[in-house]
Amino acid sequence: MSITFNQDDITKLKTLIQEGIQVSQEVETLNEGLKDTVKYVAEEMGLKPAIINKAIKVAYKGKLHEVRDDFDQLETILESIGRPD
Repeated sequence: MSITFNQDDITKLKTLIQEGIQVSQEVETLNEGLKDTVKYVAEEMGLKPAIINKAIKVAYKGKLHEVRDDFDQLETILESIGRPD
């Protein structure tokens, strides 16, 4: 199967791909900055960076109730088999 693009399509694709590359680079830079900030704050507060990252994700997605439900189920399973800790 072969696709043929007219000049307008080619121009649109070039623009889209260039903008996509730029956005991807910006996101990567922002993620690196966030990672460094989380690491610094976690160290300062005596927390694990993974916990702060999880809190960020849960807050962003607005799914605290799901996390609680999952943890409740996990706790129930472990207590049921005699391994609460």
